[in-house]
Amino acid sequence: MTPNGSTAAAPGAPLLRRGDSGTPAAYDFRRPTKLSRDHTRALQLGYETFARRLSTQLTTGLRQVCQVNLVAIEQQTYEEYVAGLSQTTILSVLDLDPLPGTGIWEFSVPAALASVDYLLGGPGGEQPTRALTDLETPLVRGLIEQMLGALRYALEPTGISPTLAALEFSPQFLQAASATDLFVIGSFEMRIGNQVCLATLCLPMASVMPRLQAKSDRRPTTVAEKLAAEEQNARLRLAVSGAPIAVSVRFDPIQLTPAQIVALSPGDVIPLAHRVTAPLAVVAGERTFAHALAGRAGSRLAGLVIASPKERKP
Repeated sequence: MTPNGSTAAAPGAPLLRRGDSGTPAAYDFRRPTKLSRDHTRALQLGYETFARRLSTQLTTGLRQVCQVNLVAIEQQTYEEYVAGLSQTTILSVLDLDPLPGTGIWEFSVPAALASVDYLLGGPGGEQPTRALTDLETPLVRGLIEQMLGALRYALEPTGISPTLAALEFSPQFLQAASATDLFVIGSFEMRIGNQVCLATLCLPMASVMPRLQAKSDRRPTTVAEKLAAEEQNARLRLAVSGAPIAVSVRFDPIQLTPAQIVALSPGDVIPLAHRVTAPLAVVAGERTFAHALAGRAGSRLAGLVIASPKERKP
């Protein structure tokens, strides 16, 4: 099945995601994933609520068995997202006020035509991929408004409230963002009668991330949340306590000019500014966390950790 093509399929038939070839996707180290597990989980809860509510809404409104399931949550650039869309599709341009940016709710034309057919009392069946007529456009717009009502309800905890700003049918004529802008793409398997398509919800990363961060930073309030947070912190401390860390004992640094460095040759002596009575710095990760006196432990050089100068009593 094409990414947004519509075909007749038996219930329970597998639906491949866009770009799914049976092998893991390549990881791009130049653009590391910014969505953390907590952020993805928050979106997943909202999207699953949207899918369930939309399934009930479509089944009731169209008087046909309809089902919407969340397939995946991905991060893509706007250019990558548009490249995966069909040449003719339903593009609902979303206004995210008071948040900046533009969102997109997209699904196939055959699914929209099947919905219109059911709304007018028709039998549904196979539908072509073509532009909507002047009669069909307001019906599809009204259907999308109902879909967005379910989406606003699902995303209410995050403070994201999308509204329909425009309706487009060709990705080539839609300039919602620059090519390199990052978006969060939610993919949904949408079944309307015997029509199946892959619907997508595209939200700008710059708008979504602050709301998700604020939600993830919320302090636990219930007893269960506090116990879960304490258990997670305990596991984290246990794991970190056994991690190896490189530690160095250093003299105070000195400064040299580029000319002095270039003029250095084997046998030259560089005087250190470190006082003989001053302790050495114990450093890990470029951060001084203790002080020590130089010494020996058998045949090896060693440092005796002492109280830091500011900790010593006068």
